[in-house]
Amino acid sequence: MLNVFFERMKDLLGDDFERYIETVDKEPYRGIRVNTLKVLPDELLPLLPFAGERVPFAEDGYYVSAEKLGKHPLHHAGAFYVQEPSAMSAVTALGVKPGDKVLDMCAAPGGKSTQIASRLGGTGLLWANEVIRPRAHILLSNIERMGVKNAVVSNMEADKLANMLAGLFDKVLVDAPCSGEGMFRKDKEAIYEWTPEHSAACAERQKAILDSASAAVAPDGVMVYSTCTFSRDENEGVVEHFLMNHPEFELIDTGCKFGEPSRFGEGMDLCRRVFPYHGGEGHFVAKFRRKGGKPYRGGSYTYIEPSKEERQEIDAFITDLLRNPSFRHYHVIDDRILNLPDVELLPDMTGMNILRAGTKLGDFKKGRIEPHHNLATSLTPYDFKRRLILYSTDELTARYISGEEIEIDRWIKGWAVVSVNGIALGLGKAVDGRLKNKYPKGLRTLPWKDLQI
Repeated sequence: MLNVFFERMKDLLGDDFERYIETVDKEPYRGIRVNTLKVLPDELLPLLPFAGERVPFAEDGYYVSAEKLGKHPLHHAGAFYVQEPSAMSAVTALGVKPGDKVLDMCAAPGGKSTQIASRLGGTGLLWANEVIRPRAHILLSNIERMGVKNAVVSNMEADKLANMLAGLFDKVLVDAPCSGEGMFRKDKEAIYEWTPEHSAACAERQKAILDSASAAVAPDGVMVYSTCTFSRDENEGVVEHFLMNHPEFELIDTGCKFGEPSRFGEGMDLCRRVFPYHGGEGHFVAKFRRKGGKPYRGGSYTYIEPSKEERQEIDAFITDLLRNPSFRHYHVIDDRILNLPDVELLPDMTGMNILRAGTKLGDFKKGRIEPHHNLATSLTPYDFKRRLILYSTDELTARYISGEEIEIDRWIKGWAVVSVNGIALGLGKAVDGRLKNKYPKGLRTLPWKDLQI
């Protein structure tokens, strides 16, 4: 099958095929994207000796020379997201502005959703959807880790979600499941899973997803379609099919200069292609604008205040932990306490499978409230009254991330935040000079010092 793939690439690239072949046996590009919701590049990069030059695909993306960065304390703290460089290109093309309402239809594991969140800067609304439930929970974990407060995470079929939210979103991203030809250097198993039949099946699925997602675009709104494959059938072929069946949309220039214009089909030069010789593993990006159309006509979210007793308990809990709390819309459901995004932007969510709306602050237990990890990740250490200040090179940081109890000043009593280089990492409960570790078990790793990079 590999010979068949190379023959297709030769037909696709023509004179540039040799340029592509020269990249096949080279190391894949690796990158990180700085999470500007928590830290600025000038503050973070001096702490990351493995970070190099900026990538051409996104404002806050950088090439890196290390692997397995998921164990780094600053990754745990949500300071950066590990992301293939050219995968950052789709959100750049989307052109997110503060205050936008944005839907990421195929959002797991969350790289593009959290990039959108950084562009929104805490304003507007991010709706991140994933149809496969285990992947939707990975998406939620990354939304949580990166400190995104204005997100709704759902687990729904694209057609059902788009119909329920028809005409709501200023920007819609469809980073569709694909045959992954642009991931062959990064994931060797993907090479042996590839067949022409699989690529053709992906194209049919992509057409269906794009058809469905288009319903969610507001009048004069924008939709970006992207893949990490080279197949013309999955890229320009899907775009041509969509335009043929949706005259209410027009293909527009991405506004991007990375990679190269597509050369496959009339008008397709408005799309962008990235090949490994452009500095990324591979991506395709197309951008559409909706010409007119009907705005969202569904209901608005009906905010229901917690009961008087619940409100008193929550206020006492928050006052004990935080200095100047600014939460506005508490929502209590099944003993879970959430702080919702701006309720004026939320649609009616009745009948939807929502994993999380906003920030989870804690859970009602018997006679008490226990804070949730999301409370720490959504705030800065300086928002908390009690904190343990650590750095990424500290042994105590590695011990905390691996789940150990650690010594702490005896004057600190009760719930406290653990910070690393000025970024909130997690929570613990100080009792008699020991910090009982409340870092989620599913996130714990071996100490960073055991990694060789």
